[in-house]
Amino acid sequence: MFLQNIYTELLLNISFKEKEIEQKWQDLHKAYSNKSRHYHNLTHIKDMIESFEMYSSKIQNPNEVLFSIFYHDFVYSASKKDNELKSAEYALAVLPQNTSLHKQLVFDAICATQQHQQNKIEDINWLIDFDLKILARDWEDYKIYFEQIRKEYRIYPDFLYKPGRAKALKHFLENEFIFQTDEFRNLYEEKSRRNIEREISLLI
Repeated sequence: MFLQNIYTELLLNISFKEKEIEQKWQDLHKAYSNKSRHYHNLTHIKDMIESFEMYSSKIQNPNEVLFSIFYHDFVYSASKKDNELKSAEYALAVLPQNTSLHKQLVFDAICATQQHQQNKIEDINWLIDFDLKILARDWEDYKIYFEQIRKEYRIYPDFLYKPGRAKALKHFLENEFIFQTDEFRNLYEEKSRRNIEREISLLI
């Protein structure tokens, strides 16, 4: 109920009619509860919202960021490369015409969760960091995370998956920073890099 209550309150705040909200929640719940989702599911959304609530005072457009959290992985298929774009398009499509939400910000924020690069809009940097906080978990929890990702990509054999995953992880290490906000860099950068390096060592 925690997620549904937050979702309902948000949609009421951004001009949704009460009778529409239950159906929108059912659609969202169904998408994130698909049996193919081992990591990109409602638990991931809940974790991001907990981070959002912790740092909401630093966010300029909290409704836009919260809406983006709910919809950023709405479309998710391990075999596709345009999940973020499709999720962003879907998010805008469900908004009512008279919404008070800044649509372009929502669209750009969701698309930014694909590359996780520094953005000139600080709200988007917060969203990116909430999405990547999992990288800083204690090793046993981090191990559960990458095992869940492997299950999502189970259509690929190891000889394809392992180099692909290693390449994606090395991309994080090649950037000057993994996290985009000073707060998250100070708290999580070092531990995330250690986790990523350790996972890479298991892949090669």
